[in-house]
Amino acid sequence: MKNRTFLAFVGPSLFLMLLFIAGPLLSVVWQSVHVTRAVYEEVETEVCTPGFLTQKCTMEIRTQPQLDENGQQITETIFVGFESYKNLLQPEVALESFKQGSWAKLSNIDFYKALRFTLTFTLITLPLVLGMGLLVALTVNQALQSLRGPIIFISLLPFVITPVIGALSIRWLFVGDGILTALLEWWLERDIAMFAQGWTIEVLMLSYRVWHVTPFAFIVFYAGLQTVSRDTLESAIVDGATRWQRLKLVILPHLSPLILFVSIIHLMDSYRVFEEVIGFRSQAHVISLQWLTYDFLTLDDTGNRMISRASASSMLTMIGIVFLLIFPLRGSWREHRKRRSG
Repeated sequence: MKNRTFLAFVGPSLFLMLLFIAGPLLSVVWQSVHVTRAVYEEVETEVCTPGFLTQKCTMEIRTQPQLDENGQQITETIFVGFESYKNLLQPEVALESFKQGSWAKLSNIDFYKALRFTLTFTLITLPLVLGMGLLVALTVNQALQSLRGPIIFISLLPFVITPVIGALSIRWLFVGDGILTALLEWWLERDIAMFAQGWTIEVLMLSYRVWHVTPFAFIVFYAGLQTVSRDTLESAIVDGATRWQRLKLVILPHLSPLILFVSIIHLMDSYRVFEEVIGFRSQAHVISLQWLTYDFLTLDDTGNRMISRASASSMLTMIGIVFLLIFPLRGSWREHRKRRSG
């Protein structure tokens, strides 16, 4: 293919990627090292109080926002370097907490509190989604041909539901006198408050994510199972291989590229967990990095947004995703080089 033809094909895609990905990313980097704040001025005013015979007047200096000719507050944008990152990470407090081995002190910092839950959420749901997806795919693959269509349709329903709506539905089942809470109270003969502590909320959020995402892993693995060589499987059966040996030595190696694909997608998606925090209303106990960024962008009591901190939080979230992706991509690269070397 000629260079001109190649550029004609990839040019529009490169332009859109620069416009909608590289541009906003550079904007976030710039905003994370700059702060926009109001300009204040000192004004000398005369304050008079009534006295016995005459008023007593004094001159006071007051600080007030500086306004332009239209009455709008004047703001300025200044370079602050990594100050927003420092305010977010609070390295002095974090280092002291590490030295003392005090997680309670470290968890008082919102960033580490969110990082702890985000990592827990991502690393626990990943093997569960892979295992459940593979189990359902193997089960459906062994089912009768006439039953596969209805089973696949029913299995995909959790993935079709909007995440926030699904999380709210699960919450309503367990909140207060919800159906499942009432059943548990009747069964255990005691009062249960599922949303009174953090760990029960985390269990519900983890369960919901696994239930919601497993259909995606299932449909990918099921498609991969249709391409497994029947001759290889029949040869393994003739050689006396057990079901477990066929799964370990034939099926899993064949599905390894799809397992890597599902793992990468799930890592990127789970590390940006947000809908569960909103749906389960867990902000008092559990927050995620994505929710922390959203919170910085919400108007505070003074009517301001902490855009610089939100940008710094976004950059740290992205760095975390890249760090997590290094391990599966590095393993895949090594496997690729091993295959090429024979």
